Amino acid sequence: MATSPGNKRKHLASSPFQPEPELVIEVYAVDDKVCHDLYGVGRVVGVETHAVAVDFGSRTVRIPSPYRKLQQL
Repeated sequence: MATSPGNKRKHLASSPFQPEPELVIEVYAVDDKVCHDLYGVGRVVGVETHAVAVDFGSRTVRIPSPYRKLQQL
C-alpha cells in the first residue's frame, strides 16, 4: 500500500531510525540579493505565495518554491 506525499507517518520514539527532517522553505523579500546555481547573482524584484521573481541583469526569472538552487546573500 503506497502513501501519498502529503501523508506523513508519525515517528515513533522507540524507532531505531531517525525522523525525516522538516523541509525549511526560505522567505525572500523584494530587493534581497540572491545567488542561483545556474543564473548567478541577482536581485529579488517580486514575491508571490509560492515563487519569487529575480532580476539577473540580462533577464528576469520566476523561480518556484522550494528554492533549492537559490541562496540569499
